[in-house]
Amino acid sequence: MDDIRSTSDLLVATDQRHLIHPLHHAADHANPKLYVSGHGAMLRTADGREYIDGLSSLWNVNIGHGRRELAAAAASQMETLAYASAYAGFTNEPAIRLAERIVGLAYDNMAAVYFTTAGAEANESAFKFARYHWKRLGQPNKVKIVSRRYGYHGVTLAAMSATSLPNYHKMFGPLVPEFLQVAPPYPYRWPGNDDPGIAAADAVEQAILAEGADTVAAIIAEPVIGSGGVIVPPPTYFPRLREICDRHHVLLIADEVITGFGRTGAWFGLGHWNTKPDLMSFAKGVTSGYLPLGGVVISRHMQDVLLDAPADEKFMHAATYSGHPVCCAVGLANIDIIDREGMVDRAQIQGDRFRANLQTLLSLPDVGEVRGIGMLAAVELVTDKSAKTPAKGLGARIVAEAANRGLILRLRAAADGPPASGDTLCLAPPLPTPEATLDRIVQIIADAIQAVT
Repeated sequence: MDDIRSTSDLLVATDQRHLIHPLHHAADHANPKLYVSGHGAMLRTADGREYIDGLSSLWNVNIGHGRRELAAAAASQMETLAYASAYAGFTNEPAIRLAERIVGLAYDNMAAVYFTTAGAEANESAFKFARYHWKRLGQPNKVKIVSRRYGYHGVTLAAMSATSLPNYHKMFGPLVPEFLQVAPPYPYRWPGNDDPGIAAADAVEQAILAEGADTVAAIIAEPVIGSGGVIVPPPTYFPRLREICDRHHVLLIADEVITGFGRTGAWFGLGHWNTKPDLMSFAKGVTSGYLPLGGVVISRHMQDVLLDAPADEKFMHAATYSGHPVCCAVGLANIDIIDREGMVDRAQIQGDRFRANLQTLLSLPDVGEVRGIGMLAAVELVTDKSAKTPAKGLGARIVAEAANRGLILRLRAAADGPPASGDTLCLAPPLPTPEATLDRIVQIIADAIQAVT
């Protein structure tokens, strides 16, 4: 044990000298958890402790940890063809088969896939697809991208400019021109609207009209806002938004990076509201995080415009690892597991049960709301339930206490959420998480809240 501890300490010290992490701040990384293995919904650290992975790591390990089928798929493909360019003029079988499979699972107006390596890159590509589309149709001024406040779309420069969480902007501004954000996405807790879904969609229309529809290329929207606090839309929101986009000839980009591949109890999130986008970005759950892969699916109409382009207007967008055969082989194996083991239906059934169990936390004085869909959930904290006073600063202490008790959560701090919202605990366990483990999650949260408050 002393040898293991010594090795772990050396690794952490080397990490702190040489490795820059996402969202890096030295104080946050003073005592990192050094993960060494995972199985199902559990992660193990170098000191021998086990933790329930309450967020599927980063909303992405949909099928759970330790599935050897994916390791076997990667190894088999590496032994056969580890890498080859997928630029025009070249192709490979895994990329072809995965593109066909995703189109078959997606909305019935979808036609073709461009592969990327991550969600931010997928959204960057979607923005370029949108601008390319309108330029091909002789409307070069349609370049603006509209996003919704509290949405998250990645933090590369253009994706960050669509992301509307101020902490991601502060040290990297100014934002890219021609990006604008509409607030709020849907006032799920604000009074004064008979139908908050219609009101929120109409706010998008007002922004389009203010900018001039002839300048707006697309709106990007998460079916369920994830990092911004697991905010589920009213049922009228997306059908109305689709009407608005059609009326003003604006493309609708569905950012399904979190909501794709069964997470919400449907293969893709907009299916809950019978709404079809023009473009759909995906990543995370397509390989359950086992290898980096993302992409954009475009509609038949957009594909027709692409295929009809003359040589001097060809689609000059590219990435070395687009259509990487190993990543695509793992994606195929991952989708096979989700399909074969009925994980999409399970996410709906067990998700309903999980959230019903989370509702018992409302008996605690510091819990103001429980919300979610499928295997996505959030617990919002208050400091005065009678006055619905949002809690600020409480969430970090609860997350730390939950970790001490063996549960990894994610916090959406009050500062990153809508007005009148508090610190929010975000949850997205792997889709096959056993019932007993889901029950344990609820118990740990309850115990952590009571211990801290």
